[in-house]
Amino acid sequence: MTEVEAPRAQPLIAVNDVLASSAWYAKLLDLQCFGDSLETTHGNTYNRLHRAGRLVLQLHSWDDEDHPNLKDAGKAPAGHGVLLWFEVDDFDAAEKRARALGARVVLEPFVNPAPRHRELWLRDPDGYFVVIASPDCEAA
Repeated sequence: MTEVEAPRAQPLIAVNDVLASSAWYAKLLDLQCFGDSLETTHGNTYNRLHRAGRLVLQLHSWDDEDHPNLKDAGKAPAGHGVLLWFEVDDFDAAEKRARALGARVVLEPFVNPAPRHRELWLRDPDGYFVVIASPDCEAA
C-alpha cells in the first residue's frame, strides 16, 4: 500500500501590491519566486513563493481578474480571523530578517508553553497577522 502524503497548505492572500509583498515575504521567510521575474505583467497581479520547489504562499492583487473573495478590499479588515503561521528552522535568523525589513512587531519573541516553541508575531504591509514559530519543543 502506498503511503499518501498529508495535504499541503497553499494559502493565497489578497494584497495591495504584489511585487512589494512578494519581496517582503521572500526576504522574511527566505523564499524564491516561481518564474523568471516579478516584473512580468502577471507578476503584478499574482505571484507564488517557494523554497526548493515547494509552494509556501500565493499573493494576488485585489480586484484584478474575476476571482470570488478577492474583491472589495475595504469590506473587511485584512485577514480578519486569519493568522499566517510559518514554522521555520531558523527562528533567530527569521527574527533578524523581520527587524531588517522594519516589520511591525505585535508580540516580541516569547516561548509558548503548550508547544514549547518560540513565536514572533508581526503585521505584514497589508495588515495581515504573521506568526513566525520555531519547531515544537525547540524551546524545551
